[in-house]
Amino acid sequence: MNDKQLGTANETAQAAARAVGQQMRLHLNRTKRINQNHKHDIKLELDVRSQNQIERALRRSFPSIAILGEEGVVGNENSSERWVVDPIDGTVNFTFGIPHACISIALQTRTTGRSKGHGEPYETLVGVVYDPFCDEMWTAVRGGPARLNGRKIQVSPRAKLSDAVVSVGISKYPGTIRKMIPILERLMLRARKVRIMGAAALGLVYVASGRFDVYLEPRIRLWDIAAGGLILERAGGEFFRTKVAGRHAYRLIASNGRMRRKLGPLDMFD
Repeated sequence: MNDKQLGTANETAQAAARAVGQQMRLHLNRTKRINQNHKHDIKLELDVRSQNQIERALRRSFPSIAILGEEGVVGNENSSERWVVDPIDGTVNFTFGIPHACISIALQTRTTGRSKGHGEPYETLVGVVYDPFCDEMWTAVRGGPARLNGRKIQVSPRAKLSDAVVSVGISKYPGTIRKMIPILERLMLRARKVRIMGAAALGLVYVASGRFDVYLEPRIRLWDIAAGGLILERAGGEFFRTKVAGRHAYRLIASNGRMRRKLGPLDMFD
């Protein structure tokens, strides 16, 4: 894609995110219709409706580009370019009226040759994460700066774990929960503060903005991290992840680039 097309993609993704964000604000304190209710997760009717709304907006401007998301695939998943969408990241928060959730939209292109070492032969060109409750829009285009509501952002300069705010996602699988409990205890003793917030994309962009210094999770899906990962990298941070078993699944340590080796050995990466 040329610069003009990337600019159009960025604007299109932002407009789609704002439109869904308006619906999220309207429904925050309303009773939600639940399609699936699992032990540690919830799937809303509004998830599907939001995904469809985003898909229509993206395909109006880019009809040939596939869309990969939590709610399914539109088009050829293995095409040279694809959108990666999470229509509501932080669904459980949103369902219970907790205003910490967002929309995440990324545009990726297939790379030539090997898969960049992360299990998938794609790199992210555009990343958009929108928090409708704070009206905060994070954006990045590969090669340019990360921005929050148009203002350039950078990761924090903090270099000591004892000064750091660490955000943790524990995931919803029994094995990862068992692994994370001792890690969580160790971090709580060593870091300034530990937070469990419940929205991965916001965890990434909070690191990009210098609010957090580290965000880690033992198992997370691509649509939760594709957009925020680019934003973090363009803010000067480190988007470190390794592929795990499962469709588009990763282990993740996102940081300001100064913290990963100071965390010590993490069983979740064994």
